[in-house]
Amino acid sequence: MTLNPYRNDFPILSTKVNGKDLVYFDNAATTQKPASVMEAINIYYKEQNANPYRGLYGLSVEATNAYEEAREKVAAFIGAESPKEIIFTRNTTESLNLIAYTYGKMVLEEGDKVVAAISEHHSNILPWQQVTKEKGGILSYLYLNESGHIKEEEIEQKITEDTKIVAVAHVSNVLGTVHPVESIIKKAHEVGAVVVLDCAQSVPHYQINVKELDADFIVFSGHKMLGPMGIGVLYGKEKLLNEMPPFLTGGEMIEYVYEQEATFAPLPNKFEAGTPNVEGAVGLKAAINYIQKVGYHNITKIEEELTEYALARMKEIPHITIYGETDSTKKRCGVISFNVDDVHPHDTASILDADGIAIRAGHHCAQPLMKYMKVPATCRASLYFYNTKEEVDVFINSLKKVRRWLGYGD
Repeated sequence: MTLNPYRNDFPILSTKVNGKDLVYFDNAATTQKPASVMEAINIYYKEQNANPYRGLYGLSVEATNAYEEAREKVAAFIGAESPKEIIFTRNTTESLNLIAYTYGKMVLEEGDKVVAAISEHHSNILPWQQVTKEKGGILSYLYLNESGHIKEEEIEQKITEDTKIVAVAHVSNVLGTVHPVESIIKKAHEVGAVVVLDCAQSVPHYQINVKELDADFIVFSGHKMLGPMGIGVLYGKEKLLNEMPPFLTGGEMIEYVYEQEATFAPLPNKFEAGTPNVEGAVGLKAAINYIQKVGYHNITKIEEELTEYALARMKEIPHITIYGETDSTKKRCGVISFNVDDVHPHDTASILDADGIAIRAGHHCAQPLMKYMKVPATCRASLYFYNTKEEVDVFINSLKKVRRWLGYGD
């Protein structure tokens, strides 16, 4: 494991679980944090902590600067035209709800369609369910082929003239499939639809440029890309954000308040009511700095090698079913969903946990996809660049024991 030059930057990776070295394969849920992110947050609390915007004293100015510098960092990181297009939220879920309950309610009329992929996380389904029901719209789904990819004919047939919004994840949190978002965005714009792109599972692994993608909205979470929990990002084209009403109302998002009416602050403050999560933004900035220091080319190279190795080794084990793409790491990232024959995923996860291995088990907030795949739940191992082939070997050796633990002969 010492061959991986990044592991020492992550203190938690040296801990033990049940007396065994931790093997952390739940990166799709949340990534671990490098020491530099923790230190940045610690420095903020020790040297800059105050409410931003609300004070003219030194600490408040420093807090404001730290918060806005983080916004500028995010804007440059994803290629936004202006920091005004970056809205800080709590997470991807809040970002998606903000879009659905402001832009969605503003533009949808009876009979209009919202199109999503069947593989979406619940956070990119439930808000659209609620808004389409309220507005008399239709929620339609893009279905997948046997390898977990969106079918091209689905894009052509489902994204039609009555489509107002297309909401799709760049990468599936269950299958690791990289969806053809360029084709989806192109088709959506041809029919006048707006695209909401969930990049929670792609930003940690791939460089995103909003101008190149031409998505109208992009959302992601800090905690899945080495940053702290409780900080999320909503990017929106400035024209669209200016047209949208505020989502939450209260402090800092106003221009003037009268007894019976109010005018709202300009972007981005219009969408950031209340005291903001400055330490989260500071931590997110530090996480971006770390990712840029490592370089996406190195992240991709390590992950592709790990994923290819893990898939090859898993195929050697009898009684293992792998879901989604298994033949090419170029069309997927390091998220591997699988099941052990005759073993409930929760039992598999518990047995692996006894060996210090952390994986996910359940429906992964994607019950429509589970039903589509005809399984109630799966196990999910998700890799990141600080993982190693040695850890994959530990995982494989433990996986081989699962059926024997439960009394099966092989």
